[in-house]
Amino acid sequence: MTGVESPVYEPGHGLLKGRTAVITAAAGAGIGGATARRFLEEGARVLISDAHARRLKDYGAELAGEFGPERVAALPCDVTDEAQVQALFDAALREHGRLDVVVNNAGLGGTSALVDMTDEQWTRVLDVTLNGTFRCTRAALRLMRDARDSGGVIVNNASVVGWRAQAGQAHYAAAKAGVMALTRCAALEAAEYGVRVNAVAPSLAMHPHLVKVTSAELLEELTAREAFGRYAEPWEVANVIVFLASGYSSYMTGEVVAVSSQHA
Repeated sequence: MTGVESPVYEPGHGLLKGRTAVITAAAGAGIGGATARRFLEEGARVLISDAHARRLKDYGAELAGEFGPERVAALPCDVTDEAQVQALFDAALREHGRLDVVVNNAGLGGTSALVDMTDEQWTRVLDVTLNGTFRCTRAALRLMRDARDSGGVIVNNASVVGWRAQAGQAHYAAAKAGVMALTRCAALEAAEYGVRVNAVAPSLAMHPHLVKVTSAELLEELTAREAFGRYAEPWEVANVIVFLASGYSSYMTGEVVAVSSQHA
């Protein structure tokens, strides 16, 4: 990683002590996995999910070994399947007895010129990224509405591409802009029962696996646009998600927070 100064990994401060969270797409080295770890460091109990069952099992075992099996549960979930989404939220109540926080991290990208893009490419990206966020938000709000006293929080993962144009990203940009609009509308409806809904919008968050499959030329071009001359570590985005999930953001709802220096 390039840059003038490496970021400092802050220790946990118990910001989510006693809270329970569901985090989607949390089996890898990216934002979801980093968020699960940060939530545990902040005192939460987590139910992590992912469409990749083997990776999910391995990461769940890793986290359980570090933080205790009573604080970590894992269940595979394809967010394009309503039955699997419902099973995930049923498991949250079964494993932890309540639901306080949901992090909708599942998303799918890809690069294709619009004139060459197939219906299947368009629909797949929208179904995972936008429809999946809708399904999980709906399931979460039903539980949080019924609880009434939970002070629940939903945090969606959007992207700066939802604000700005980028060639080859029409499907992804449309999906992420949709996540932003969904966040704002859901926040207005959820306020009635004391639930907050916000989103983060990262620009460039990389991890070792992504770096390996990204050309040096493209990575150099992308990082040159960032104010610090480097990409964000996934846990830097996770830190903002922790903030939005915690009591420190108690008056924030319907907001999209850019984790970037160049959101427009």
